[in-house]
Amino acid sequence: MLTRKQHELLRFIQERLKETGVPPSFDEMKEALDLKSKSGIHRLITALEERGFIRRLPNRARALEIIRQPEQSAGPSTARGKFSPSVIEGSLGRARPQPVDDDTVMPVAVPLMGRIAAGVPREAIEQRMSTVSVPPEMISRGEHYALEVRGDSMIEAGILEGDLALIRKGDTAETGDIVVALIDDEEATLKRLRKRGTSIALEAANPAYETRVLGPDRVRIQGKLVGLIRRY
Repeated sequence: MLTRKQHELLRFIQERLKETGVPPSFDEMKEALDLKSKSGIHRLITALEERGFIRRLPNRARALEIIRQPEQSAGPSTARGKFSPSVIEGSLGRARPQPVDDDTVMPVAVPLMGRIAAGVPREAIEQRMSTVSVPPEMISRGEHYALEVRGDSMIEAGILEGDLALIRKGDTAETGDIVVALIDDEEATLKRLRKRGTSIALEAANPAYETRVLGPDRVRIQGKLVGLIRRY
């Protein structure tokens, strides 16, 4: 999803490339969007690049390439289907932020899929929830969802009960990553993953909890922790 200014800039770059084959300068972009400084253009360019609409070509001045057309930004393709974690009930449809009249960077609406145990693993399907607003700088490439943390097993990693864990969807992880792990297709937990030979260890960050060592056939990764949101 793009803000109004991001969409306008993408259109302007596209039209200039069609007309001249050369991207517009930052001064031309600033004038076209009626901005007071080029710093606003830098922010818009960075946001478009992070969202996969443009690419800056290295070692070339004013080198921008359009990767996705503006008309493709209306929403995800229905042909791709929706990701639905095995242990979490809800929809991954993203709420579309309303356009704004300036270059303010809008928060991203991320699906709040339910609760995750940071303690003794338990069934994670508890409640259908809605969305949570996340600063765009916390979002990287790929699909994301949020989970409300229950339990204190990750307290020494700075993860407290009631925190919202921002998860990037994926089925692989490296040793040391904090992951959403599905155990025996029944229980979900938030733990640090350690690979021990052919086994997988799910390690708590609280000495009151034991590390569980399981066979690889018993554990499926549902995503990696990429950020936390805490309410006071």
